[in-house]
Amino acid sequence: MFNQASLPPEIPVFPLPGALLLPRARLPLHIFEPRYLAMLDDTLKTEHRLIGMIQPCPADRKALQRVGCAGRVTAFSETEDGRYMITLSGVSRYRIAHEIEGFAPYRKCQVKWSEYEQDLGPPERDPGFDREAFLPLLSRYFVAQELQADWESLSEAEDELLINSLAMLCPFDPEEKQALLEAPTLTRRRETLEALLEYAMRGGSGEEVMQ
Repeated sequence: MFNQASLPPEIPVFPLPGALLLPRARLPLHIFEPRYLAMLDDTLKTEHRLIGMIQPCPADRKALQRVGCAGRVTAFSETEDGRYMITLSGVSRYRIAHEIEGFAPYRKCQVKWSEYEQDLGPPERDPGFDREAFLPLLSRYFVAQELQADWESLSEAEDELLINSLAMLCPFDPEEKQALLEAPTLTRRRETLEALLEYAMRGGSGEEVMQ
């Protein structure tokens, strides 16, 4: 649907700590603050219907990370009290060029898409992915975090769907989520994910946490 030429040079951005969106993935959001209701209303009037998810910087919550991911509003429903449940479908990562000053109650940025042309292509593959070694590690992590999973679906999911879904859903710190977002390839993202799982299982130290 999108190509580099059709992506807009400026988009509204939604700073949300810990919320990660990746290309070809879906992120459900609950919109209720007036400024973001205004953002959604304006976005739905555009042809592209893109919103840029972005993480605030840890040291200064008013500052933004330089790389985010834009998603298209593909589903929304309104509650009786005027709130919205929406779904963003990930389109492409972007790099912020600068923030745009204006009268809108929400933030807008001039963005560059050129670094992430591959995001608009077909799903990525990870030729070195050893699923038989990865799933037991994931299982130990889920037990430690008291998380539930549909293991049959996980074992059958395509590489990109599995890796990106776990990157988005696992309760990592915002800085760790940002590292997963900025991984240049699916292979690098999987390697980062494995390192984060192993680090969590060691409790941040050199020894694995006993179960």
